Amino acid sequence: MQNKITELFHVKYPIIQAGMVWASGWKLASAVSNAGGLGLIGAGSMYPEVLREHIKKCKKATDKPFGVNVPMLYPDIDEIFKIIVQEGVKIVFTSAGNPKTWTPYLKEKGITVVHVVSSLKFALKAEEAGVDAIVAEGFEAGGHNGRDETTTMVLIPLVKGRVQIPIIAAGGIATGEGMLAAMVLGADGVQIGSRFVASEEASSHSNFKEEVVKAKEGDTLLTLKELMPVRLLKNKFYSNVQSAYKNGATSEELKELLGRGRAKKGMFEGNLEEGELEIGQVSSIIHNIQPAREIINEILYQYQATRQTLLEDGKFNSF
Repeated sequence: MQNKITELFHVKYPIIQAGMVWASGWKLASAVSNAGGLGLIGAGSMYPEVLREHIKKCKKATDKPFGVNVPMLYPDIDEIFKIIVQEGVKIVFTSAGNPKTWTPYLKEKGITVVHVVSSLKFALKAEEAGVDAIVAEGFEAGGHNGRDETTTMVLIPLVKGRVQIPIIAAGGIATGEGMLAAMVLGADGVQIGSRFVASEEASSHSNFKEEVVKAKEGDTLLTLKELMPVRLLKNKFYSNVQSAYKNGATSEELKELLGRGRAKKGMFEGNLEEGELEIGQVSSIIHNIQPAREIINEILYQYQATRQTLLEDGKFNSF
């Protein structure tokens, strides 16, 4: 399955595991890379020296390419990029910031740079900044998200019609059928987050993983737009946020309610009542916790089987 993405990252399959906070450590990243995809370490929930340790362990666990996802809104960003360069990481995904700030520096160091966007406007800015590819993420996605609420099905063809660099689709993709749909819309690969949260290798707490596979339609909602939009599973903390809105809470009051370490409390420590539980809408079709390799093999099987069925039915002669 060779295309622009497999050639760019030197991987077997155009499947990228998202660099999610509190879930994407070295165990998950190396497992995905060993299975033929591209694993990403999520730097957003790591102090600089913790990131260094994860990179070192990932290098020992796989001889395949892997990368680091860096949300640029976090502190210690200079130190984070310094460690990435020192440790010889060759692929970096950036998000939540201006790609012009770090892309030239990273590319000077021989690093392939990908930026995550939620709109055509930011896709064009990322291309102008010189990134090698973009992740176009629809608002179905979990975690921090775009304010425009553009769905993946709209965003991918919108971006495809205007940019020249490779496009990786994200948001609402957890199956081979979803991957095939994204490719038909114009994506060159897919980035998958929520499905890998429910993997054996994810560093997220088992309580959170079980909550993900129990999720049903409507159990997530995008909220906290005044601070930074985030898609959450509904729980006691989510209810407290909704109550705050009803009482006319200001941005400062919402910030105080959120506090510090709320995501860690929920996703890493397993506090399902008071924690922030970030996950995508697609959680409603994730029903079991599996090894990362099994997830990738299942997605690939579904992709090929669905594609073959469409070809045999004469519905897909051009693909």
